Amino acid sequence: MKKGSLTFSNEECKGCQLCISACPVDILYLDKERMNKKGYHLISVTDMDKCIGCANCAIICPDSVIKVEVEQR
Repeated sequence: MKKGSLTFSNEECKGCQLCISACPVDILYLDKERMNKKGYHLISVTDMDKCIGCANCAIICPDSVIKVEVEQR
């Protein structure tokens, strides 16, 4: 089974939420507590251990904000 790890370029994120809808395991959400310098709310991960490394989030992101690293288990 693949295990993924996500990192975000938070200052580039516009909070468009496309990644949230693309995630098949529903671990992404718009964090109303966090903002970048441009005033956009940031995407956060509820449980990184559930990430399957599919990279749907990174593929759909229009600003290439998300980096996915995958380890094989």
